[in-house]
Amino acid sequence: MANMLAILGMPGGWELVIVLVVGLLIFGRRLPEIARSVGKSVVEFKKGLKDVKSEIDVVSRPAEPNMLPPSQQEPQSEPPAQPVQSNATTQEKQP
Repeated sequence: MANMLAILGMPGGWELVIVLVVGLLIFGRRLPEIARSVGKSVVEFKKGLKDVKSEIDVVSRPAEPNMLPPSQQEPQSEPPAQPVQSNATTQEKQP
């Protein structure tokens, strides 16, 4: 069996032409529809790949602190407290 397949080998130029002519006779009227559906499929596939890539970019990007839930946020350091100044700068002395 293996020897028989080795004798057949790969199809040459004329064999490919015959296969293409038979395929054209069978699918001739439907070729534009087939090509259109293949084109739409390729566009949808590329769109899906782009969506997956953008999702991966969003997930792998470091999150901003305000986007994290409060339990995962780092405590923010508060600015040092300023001394409280009163409105009265001088106190009156009682005689």
